[in-house]
This record gives sequence, C-alpha cells and structure tokens, in this order.
Amino acid sequence: MIEKPKYNLITILGPTATGKTGVAANLASQITGEIISADSRQIYRGMDLGTGKDYEDYFVDGVEIPSHLIDIEDAGVHYNVYRFQTDFIKVFEEIKSRNKLPILCGGSGLYLEAVLKNYRLIEVPPNKELRKELEGKSLDELTEILKKLRPKLHNHTDVETDRRAVRAIEIEKYYAETPKLDTSYPEINSLNIGVDFDREMRRQRITIRLKQRLNEGMLDEVQRLLNSGLKPEQLIYYGLEYKFLTLHLIGELSFDEMFAKLEIAIHQFAKRQMTWFRGMEKRGTKIHWINGHLPMEEKVKVIVKLMS
Repeated sequence: MIEKPKYNLITILGPTATGKTGVAANLASQITGEIISADSRQIYRGMDLGTGKDYEDYFVDGVEIPSHLIDIEDAGVHYNVYRFQTDFIKVFEEIKSRNKLPILCGGSGLYLEAVLKNYRLIEVPPNKELRKELEGKSLDELTEILKKLRPKLHNHTDVETDRRAVRAIEIEKYYAETPKLDTSYPEINSLNIGVDFDREMRRQRITIRLKQRLNEGMLDEVQRLLNSGLKPEQLIYYGLEYKFLTLHLIGELSFDEMFAKLEIAIHQFAKRQMTWFRGMEKRGTKIHWINGHLPMEEKVKVIVKLMS
C-alpha cells in the first residue's frame, strides 16, 4: 500500500518584513513546490512596491519558482476572502494535479485562516439600502455599529476607512440574515511554519524596507495609479502605503509627516498580524515558529525535517 503523504499543503506565515517569500521559494526549490500567495493586496496589478511584491525572491539559483494569485486583478477592483478561498481551491487542485506540493505564503490572517480552518463562505452582494442608511455616519459611529454585530473585532483594517467599515457591516448583516451554504472544499492537512524576529529587529527591518521602497520609486508607483484614473479614495481604501502616499501626493501630508505616520502604521500592522497569529493558535491552528535570524539553508532544513 502506498503511504499517503503526511501533508498536502505547507503554509509559510508571519508578520510583514520577515522574509516569508524567500523562505517559501527556497523550500519550493528543494521539494518541487509551487507558491500560492495569501496576500490581500498582491493580487492587484500595478501595486508592486507598496504591497511588497519582491519578484526577485521567486528566483532560486536563477530558476523562477511558479507562483499564483499575484497580479490577477486590476487596482480598484474589490477582492475579498470569499473570492480568495474560491481561487485558492482552484489553484490548489491544479498544483496537486501536476504532482507538486502547494506552498501557501502570506501574512493576511483572515485569508490564511479561511483556508486552514475550512471556512464555509458565501459571496456577499452589495446592499444599496443599507449603504444609504449608513451614508454620512462618522468612522467612529460605523465602528460602534460593527462592534455590535461582531463583538470580537480582530481585523482592525475593517475600520481603517469609512468605506471598509460600511462593507464590513454589510457582510456581517448578510451572514446574520442568510443561511450559510455548504460549499465543497478539499481536505487540507497543512504544516504551518511561522517566521519571526524579535520585536526590535522586526521594527528595524520594517523601517529599512520602507526607506528602500521609497528610494526604488514607490511614490512614482502611486502617482501612476492616480494618473491611470483611480481616485484618491480608491487607493486610500487599500490602507498603509497606498493610504499615506496618496495623502502626501494630494497635498494633505508633507513627506516627513507621511513617512512618520506610515512607519507607525506598519509597525502597528505587524503587531496586529502577530495578535491574529496568536489567536489562530488559540483557536487550534498549530504553528511551528522558526527564528528569522537563521541562515536560509537552516530554515529550509528545519521545515523539511518537520515535514518528515
């Protein structure tokens, strides 16, 4: 009898600026794997530096590692966890059909958990009446409405802008009023690897990477998106880099104000990511944490050993 593989998915997760993509690519090179991105913003074409698409990380010894769910939508399109789960299932099955091992890699906690915990999701249509009812309410008021619907508000990006808060309320109300549909979903048995540095090193890496991306032309990237016809509020919707760089480009923040606010926001985001991952562990997801300081070869060896 042929022994069934122990894992049919490897998941590489961690907060921003911890080098997850490089780990996933080097592992894929060793085990004949393909990468599935679990990043809620890297799906957008033209949003490259701001989302951390480190394309060079997908090359190992001059060979490009196959990757999926990157650059699949135009900026401005609203992508969501339901669509991610649907797209993931399709790609997961395709990779398996090629006798390759899928490697899920990213830091978007909700996307990761939707896969690892097998969430049964349904697509939520726009509710025009509700949107009209919420029109004109402040972000604080919208946040309070959402908290009543979802008392444990883990995902604070849902209340980063008015638009996000309205959509989050719309989703919660739909789930409350609609019977959940049973959707087909493959059996997932994932080995979950977390890459992390100590808090101070993580902060240093975030600051260094932010400066590097600004030097590489991140402001020009945001300006190109604005020039392409996207409205400032559409980019602000995506938060973090796109929010603060847009505010600078439309004259609401000086460069120094933009940098300071964005740096703080990314540090806070990384902290929220770690809070989410700890919550995943409490909710039953086993994560094997490895030290980000280890040389790449050692990281891969640790993961391969855990796979056996």
